[in-house]
Amino acid sequence: MAALRSFFISFTLIASAVFAQAADPVTLRVADSFPKGHFLVKLMLEPWMEEVKKRTNGAVTFEHYPAQQLGKAADMLKLTQTGVADIGYVAPGYVSEKMPVSEVAMLPGAFAHSCQGTLAYWKLAKSGVIAEQDYAGNNIRLLLAVTLPQYRIFTVKQPVKDVADVTGLKLRSTGGAQDLTLRALGAVPVRMAAPDAYESLSRGTMDGLLFPLESVVAYGADKLVKHATDGFGFGSFVVSYSISETAWKRLTPEIQKAMVDVANENMPSVCQEVQKADQTTKEKLEAAGVRFEPLQPDKFRELLKGVKTTWAEGLDSRGKRGSAALKEFDDIVDTIPVN
Repeated sequence: MAALRSFFISFTLIASAVFAQAADPVTLRVADSFPKGHFLVKLMLEPWMEEVKKRTNGAVTFEHYPAQQLGKAADMLKLTQTGVADIGYVAPGYVSEKMPVSEVAMLPGAFAHSCQGTLAYWKLAKSGVIAEQDYAGNNIRLLLAVTLPQYRIFTVKQPVKDVADVTGLKLRSTGGAQDLTLRALGAVPVRMAAPDAYESLSRGTMDGLLFPLESVVAYGADKLVKHATDGFGFGSFVVSYSISETAWKRLTPEIQKAMVDVANENMPSVCQEVQKADQTTKEKLEAAGVRFEPLQPDKFRELLKGVKTTWAEGLDSRGKRGSAALKEFDDIVDTIPVN
């Protein structure tokens, strides 16, 4: 009888421990390279984490590590794949050799409004060439994404007013498609991640930046640049957070559904706010003394008209289906109205 009581007590203790463990929330480490308080973190990442936590009744929580605390921007794919971070800011532009077809959304003239690029990329990263090659091929799954408003050329000394002014300028680039864009303009691309741009610009090892407006402010380059282009876009950048398939499969279906649902609901408003922020930031920079030089779009468009084809054919030659990705992206963008 004593032995039986001992068995039931032991069984109860074990069962209680199992149930308690099952009730413990899953904590996911989220890593990125953005400085603390970056507008994209506030617009996209933080609301998503908060709402997912709410909808799962606290079954999942997040630990956010900004400002490259867990590793460099260029290493986020590897850090996410290896589990150093559960969710990482895996920007395709920083790992173009691993995620080449995602750069279709970074080509000059790819779209006019952030929401066009965002919604087209979001769809193709779920089902299409981008999904197959860049995500499934790297054992990661897209959770959040937004394409930034069109990039501008920012310079410290020499203003860019015409095509001849770009020739020979050393300008920051993320590599890949942006390198092609700058070379087509006659500039010299200097490849580096955004957090490293300020130091290089301050030392004079670069003449300027190929950057979106908000990043100029976020990384402190507004204290250095004096001139910016206006009236023509030089491509974009995909800001995206991904989770490894290994980490994804550890989550319950309820958590997975909450993550997907919240992202689908938030993305349309996020891209609208990102586009609005572009104009607001421009006004603030103008008030601070940055001169925006209006360009003649036709001249720049003529120089860049072959970039898309060069990019696509370069990937095709490596078996990466660049032309297929370009067609898919252009077809979808054409169906998304500019608001």
